[in-house]
Order: sequence, then C-alpha cells, then structure tokens
Amino acid sequence: MLQQTEFHSPLGKLILLADDKALHGVWFQDQTYFGAGYNLDAIPKGNNAILGQSKDWLQSYFAGENPQPHVLPLKPEVTVYRQQILDLLLEIPYRQTRSYLDLAMAFERKNGRPTSPRAIGGAVGHNPISLIIPCHRILGHDGSLTGYAGGIERKIWLLEHENPQ
Repeated sequence: MLQQTEFHSPLGKLILLADDKALHGVWFQDQTYFGAGYNLDAIPKGNNAILGQSKDWLQSYFAGENPQPHVLPLKPEVTVYRQQILDLLLEIPYRQTRSYLDLAMAFERKNGRPTSPRAIGGAVGHNPISLIIPCHRILGHDGSLTGYAGGIERKIWLLEHENPQ
C-alpha cells in the first residue's frame, strides 16, 4: 500500500511516496509535475521502512554527506525511455554535472539509437524522484543553468551545496 510523508528540507517541504518495497516519489511541494500523476489526496499519510530510509538519506544529503542513491529501492513509475534516462542520471557522480547533450550521447552509446537533447530534457523534467535521482546535475551544453522542476533557485542551491567553495 502506498503511503506518503513529509520531509522538511532547507529548500522547503518535500513529499515522499513509497510502498513497503520501494520509493516511488520525492517532490518539492510547489514543483512542476508535482505528484507525477498520483492522486496524493487519496493516498494516506503514514510511515514505513522505505519512507524512514528515504528520510535518513535526505537528512544525510542535506548534512553535506554523499549518500548513494543505490542504497534505496527506487521504483519511478515512468516509461521505458524515461527509465533509461533516469538510469543515466544515477550514473552522474556527486559534485559532477552533465549536459543534456552529454546524456543524449550516453543514451546512444548505451542503447544503440539516437535521441535528442530536447527529449532528454523532457524526461529529466519529469523525474518523479527529485534529489535522489539527481536531475539537478544537468546543465545546458554551454554550462548554463537551464530549467529545473523544483525551480532554478533550488537548482543553484543544490549545486552549491554539493560543491562548497
């Protein structure tokens, strides 16, 4: 059974969604594509082991540690194409960034077929597990800060958090 809980981060409230086996969603309360099609009004608030582990992960992340996404069972409900893009995001190391073009080239190498940076952008923007699947680490081909479903201010904060001066 799906349950949801809140996590209060330095960037605002996050909503976490999980069942007993996997994490399905992490969203800033006001982000674009909030809820990823889930009817969050119908899903009870509660807690389970996965939500607890996810809160611990987020606590470590915001404390400046480098928790690995692979320690959490992740189950984003996305198309096969979007899952392939999310898998590429999970390969981006902490404190590093990639461009949409980099991801398009990595996709082609891995899957043997081309895709466009624009299509990559659509998939990245619909990431239902924000922060843990690090879509904030994607930049424009010229290094510019392009869109982020959680807002550009949060993207800047996250990148600075991961790369303190």
